[in-house]
Amino acid sequence: MTTFKEIRGTAIQSVSSDPTNPEGGQIWYNNTIGVLKGYQLAAAAWASGGNLGTARYMTAGAGTQTEALAVGGYGPAFLSATEEYNGSTWSPGGNLGTARGALAAAGTQTVGLAFGGDATGVITGATEEYNGSTWSPGGTMATARRYLVGCGTQTAALGFGGGPPDTAVTEEYDGTSWGPGGNMATARRNLAGAGTQTAGLAFGGSAPPGNQTEEYDGTSWTSGGNLNTGRTQLAGAGTQTVGLAFGGGPPNTTATETYNGTSWTNSSSMTTARRALGGAGTQAAGLAFGGMIPPVSTSTEEYTGEGLAVKKITTS
Repeated sequence: MTTFKEIRGTAIQSVSSDPTNPEGGQIWYNNTIGVLKGYQLAAAAWASGGNLGTARYMTAGAGTQTEALAVGGYGPAFLSATEEYNGSTWSPGGNLGTARGALAAAGTQTVGLAFGGDATGVITGATEEYNGSTWSPGGTMATARRYLVGCGTQTAALGFGGGPPDTAVTEEYDGTSWGPGGNMATARRNLAGAGTQTAGLAFGGSAPPGNQTEEYDGTSWTSGGNLNTGRTQLAGAGTQTVGLAFGGGPPNTTATETYNGTSWTNSSSMTTARRALGGAGTQAAGLAFGGMIPPVSTSTEEYTGEGLAVKKITTS
């Protein structure tokens, strides 16, 4: 009988983390999370992930599909709870020092940043830094706000938009303090974002028709291609040239779009229509969690982009 090794020239390996540069058709067992995976050609699709421990909306997200953070939110109380995702399940992380919803986040699961939001009825510019276990105070934003969005890293973050009233103000974080950046052309709240401090992406939000996209170069914002579905309270992931937009409303939508640095293209729809959700990851491997369906949701969905991509191998 012909074996996989004879066909492909390699055995199925048991590894602690996914290969960084797999080949088409390669299969491996990730023994850290106990999942058999492969690298294969597939259409874009959303699949169910593990549920959050705490139902929440207006939460912030950061990190990747397999190492994500869900930070704060409303649930229905103001939440300080942080949860960490390993690609399969959510587990408790360290609590924020200040419980809040409608905040923003940036960075990774082990080097994260949370800022702004609604702290038990008080609009705040407070910033906290995460080390993978605990949150500690960082520099305070010059403009306190909620319904804002962020991108970048803990030491080079971007915070923009928010309200009320709707604002175009952008601030840049250097790991210690916030400084002024270039204002967006369109003031808005409940928008989504992606990218880095010097290559940011802003899209959607409260400014009708809710489809505007802007690109940041580290100094100023310029217009990008419009979303096909205008919306607010959506989520985003990826980079300025390889972006992902999903969810939002009204009405609640499953619409998903991909960005190539010029224009947005409709992609595979989410399973569950929702708004005020959290997002993380990349265009090839996105993550959606929580939100308002209603009711307030714990559900998680994982997005795999079209083309060669890492896929879980199951019997179903």
